[in-house]
Amino acid sequence: MELGSFRCSLCGRRVKVHNRSDAPIFDPNTGFGICKNCIKEIYHNIIEDEMEQKFSSKRTFADTLGELLEKNKPHVIKEYLDQFIIKQERAKKILSVAVYNHYKRMKYGIDHAGMDEEIDKSNVIILGPTGCGKTALLSHLSKLLDIPFAVTDASSLTEAGFVGADVEVAVRNLYYAAGQDIEKTEHGIIYLDEFDKIARKSGENNSITADPGHEGVQQGLLKMLEGSVVEFTARGQRKHPEAPTIKVDTRNILFIVGGAFVGIDKIVAKRVRKGESNLGFGADIPPKEDTDEKFNELIHQVRPEDLMKYGIIPEIIGRLPVICTLETLDEHSLLRILTEPKNAPVKQYQKLLAMDNVQLEFEEAALLAVAKKAIERKTGARSLKGIIEDVMLDVMFDIPKTERPRKVIVTEECINEGAEPKIIYLDEENLPA
Repeated sequence: MELGSFRCSLCGRRVKVHNRSDAPIFDPNTGFGICKNCIKEIYHNIIEDEMEQKFSSKRTFADTLGELLEKNKPHVIKEYLDQFIIKQERAKKILSVAVYNHYKRMKYGIDHAGMDEEIDKSNVIILGPTGCGKTALLSHLSKLLDIPFAVTDASSLTEAGFVGADVEVAVRNLYYAAGQDIEKTEHGIIYLDEFDKIARKSGENNSITADPGHEGVQQGLLKMLEGSVVEFTARGQRKHPEAPTIKVDTRNILFIVGGAFVGIDKIVAKRVRKGESNLGFGADIPPKEDTDEKFNELIHQVRPEDLMKYGIIPEIIGRLPVICTLETLDEHSLLRILTEPKNAPVKQYQKLLAMDNVQLEFEEAALLAVAKKAIERKTGARSLKGIIEDVMLDVMFDIPKTERPRKVIVTEECINEGAEPKIIYLDEENLPA
């Protein structure tokens, strides 16, 4: 049934009104009205404009590369790392320069697209004892640059030997760390930890058939390190011809491989004794009792030929031109790690207990005992938090039972003898603001 008609104030057409939808906007007093076709067109244009604005405002990595380089020059990167990492001055400089040059290389490639000249990628090999800060360095580096970072245990890739798909797990981990964004993935950092575990067991003289589980993985990593398109299935899916795959170009992914490389200092010492060193160290080896000092002096002299003797194939070494070495952490360094960095273990526990109206205090002797215990365990900074956790367990369990303000004092006896920390109850007005 027709209810009447009106002329659309926008398009000028005469519109017959059968129901409310024919006249979504109409004022009978003024005669102003808009037909449903015009309403549809208005909303369509609004949505289209919003979509266009959304996509036009999305910046690619190439758009932000110049800004990233300007904000993160090597000295700025090192100053940032200094806030979290104690000692390792040489390693911080090497990584700062390596990362800066890596992104400069990308910028050069974009600015000179289509030209034959290009700068080779400089992946990094990082060597240092357990708990010296290898993973922490890289983790903080990725946070500063705001780029995806993924750690993959290289030793887990040995199980399938020569099966090439296994090495692709490293790229797949980065893909998920990047929120499944392929462009972000292609400009991230992959850290292959425990890389020394895939060294050939008998070093440079080993044949390819003698140790397939290790050398096969090194061979499988070659193209990925240099730059190639890696194809993998989604997490949890088995790879077969009909499975959908994701493709990622690794040309601009920075690969950093690392490990403790236990015993490589002996390889360097042997070379040095033969008089092959031209770095001023000479043929004299420091006395046996000064173990850490000797190790630190030798580790900084690692050369590609030492890595070959250790069991890394020459082709891999050629794709890892930057050698970054970290020193053993001594008692004084571990003491500083406990309290100085922004995320120091002591600061973390103090913040946790403050939420329960508790002041936490460590006596100097207690901190020294924690450092000594970590050295005894030969696990470096990695075990510091675990040692404190053992001492604080009962306290942290009991503290939430009451809201009374307290002070908890951890003594040397707590660390060495398992004694209970001292607990002092405080009046509310004596608490610090």
